[in-house]
Amino acid sequence: MEALLGFFERFIVQIQSPTLAFLLAGMMVAAFNSKLRIPDAIYEFCVYMLLMRIGLTAGVAIREANIVEMLLPAVFCAVLGIGIVLLGSLTLARLPGIRKDDAFATAGLFGAVSGSTLVAGMLILDEEGIYYEAWVPALYPFMDIPALITAIVLANFYLNKQKAGADAKVALWPIIKDCLQGSALTVMIMGVVLGLATRPERIIEEFYDPLFRGFLSLLMLILGMDAYRRLKELARVAHWYTAYAFLGPLVHGLFGFGLGYVAHLLVDLSPGGVIMLAILAASNSDISGPPTLRAGIPTANPSAYIGASTGVGTPVALVIGIPLYLTLGQMVFGS
Repeated sequence: MEALLGFFERFIVQIQSPTLAFLLAGMMVAAFNSKLRIPDAIYEFCVYMLLMRIGLTAGVAIREANIVEMLLPAVFCAVLGIGIVLLGSLTLARLPGIRKDDAFATAGLFGAVSGSTLVAGMLILDEEGIYYEAWVPALYPFMDIPALITAIVLANFYLNKQKAGADAKVALWPIIKDCLQGSALTVMIMGVVLGLATRPERIIEEFYDPLFRGFLSLLMLILGMDAYRRLKELARVAHWYTAYAFLGPLVHGLFGFGLGYVAHLLVDLSPGGVIMLAILAASNSDISGPPTLRAGIPTANPSAYIGASTGVGTPVALVIGIPLYLTLGQMVFGS
């Protein structure tokens, strides 16, 4: 009972948090058919600023961290990214009325990582005073890239098998190359490299940190507006996507928490690190994933996979998932 009350407390706090408030405000603005439009260039700039700050901070932390301690969580992230896509291929892809290429693309987004959810999770843990290793956000590409590659490979195998007499041959390197060259991952990786090779602490403290929350609030406003529009598109595709998008972040996050707990036992990953691993697993890509999947699975319907991800998955991960994993962390590790 105490745990349940704790969850609802965190749920209410999360709804009132600036991060969620801007997301919900964006959805309300779109619902009222407001003429407010925020240019794509501003959205991309906010995303790149946030990812650069995450990358720089993670690079600095990696430089000072024990690489051996990072190795197991990084492997677990890759396992989670691939496993979530494979799980989607065994569940969503087999439901009636679901096209397999759409299902693979959807599972790919849910296996990949949301930069906005990651940032929101970091801010909330900071506000709660919960310590987590500063290199944990740098695990982003270890989950993101394997998930997207797995989804594209599965879809291409399936599509090739549908062609009469065609062998299921898929060139892996071009897929990996496209993922690595994606703008979001490029910024993140560049930030990590600069954090490792240079001394960016001053620019982080004087420039990125003061602007961090402001950029996040604007990003959430844009995502809220887009989420409402995608919800309307999603209703025209299939109700199975809504069910998958609601349950997926919660189930995936529990898998992440479980593997994070194993890392806690084996390499002493902090309780905050375990919670962050759950948040990473619960999130679904809204930055690097969509353009990568559009190029890698051109036959898939964006209304299905982006609608499920942005319209349902992201709000569920933010509003329900984060309070759930914080409460679970409190139950497992104590207050």
